[in-house]
Amino acid sequence: MKARSFGVCVALLAAILVVGVIALGTGSISVAPLDVVRTLLGNGSRLTDFAVLDLRLPRVLLGVLVGAALGMSGAIFQSLSRNPLGSPDIIGFNYGATTGGLLVILVFGGNVLAISFGALAGGLVTAIAVYALAWQRGVRGTRLVLVGIGISAILQAVNFYLIVNAQIADVSRATVWLTGSLNNLGWEHVWPMVIAMVVVVPAVLAGVRWLDILEMGDDAAAALGVRVEPSRLYLIVVGTLACAIATATAGPIAFVALTAPQLAKRLTRAPGAGVLPAAWMGGFLVLAADYVAQRVAGSATLPVGVATAAIGGVYLAWLLRRSPMGARAR
Repeated sequence: MKARSFGVCVALLAAILVVGVIALGTGSISVAPLDVVRTLLGNGSRLTDFAVLDLRLPRVLLGVLVGAALGMSGAIFQSLSRNPLGSPDIIGFNYGATTGGLLVILVFGGNVLAISFGALAGGLVTAIAVYALAWQRGVRGTRLVLVGIGISAILQAVNFYLIVNAQIADVSRATVWLTGSLNNLGWEHVWPMVIAMVVVVPAVLAGVRWLDILEMGDDAAAALGVRVEPSRLYLIVVGTLACAIATATAGPIAFVALTAPQLAKRLTRAPGAGVLPAAWMGGFLVLAADYVAQRVAGSATLPVGVATAAIGGVYLAWLLRRSPMGARAR
């Protein structure tokens, strides 16, 4: 990792710690930042232990973990497609995980664990389907994006069909999950996410060396000894897993996978996918967006997905305006 990229990662980690301490101390039970730090170090009172450790710390940790998973996933797919719009939000993998989770909620009435497995299965099935349909003597980035957009449109229709034909109680439960929310998540949700990240993060980092070479083009990668299609399929699978575990935990939080890698790349100014800076940027975005959503709503009930959708929509409009296609339209 180059010095600038390392510095950006350290700065993002520091920003996450600062926002995390502020978030841990803000709420109906207010805790000063120094008292938050003392509580985290094991020197808090019974009241601060309850407010910081029991109520708020799981939400903060999940925000960082979910954002990191989405940031890594976005960096992988944008690098594979060589397109800033090639994120799981756009090319359908996020919708596949959403469909899997909705099927479990609305059709089978499953619990949290079943929803998680449903989202994972839906994301993987969608990834395989997009890869197979995009195959034409190999998979090109533009074709992957276009096929993914088509699949995402189909999956959105399926999701709407499931919601329209479901019971009202199930629809209410599904709607909260669909928005992308960290509400009502506790330590019982943190540990499965930690275990999943322990498995996925090394798998992602193991494929980074192929990812950086694939950015140079298939012919150049093959000349350098990379097995292009097996490597690409491996990266699609691990990128989908990263996206799916985030969706399984907190629902489909919009636009983080799209914006985090691009913002990180603009800060690092480094070639390559920049998976680690994207992960830290994703964690910071979700944590900050969740804090802002709670303060705007005056309570902890506004889903974080509402805030990230607002931020991501503005960023997407700016990105399209700066793109060559947007320039020609002007």
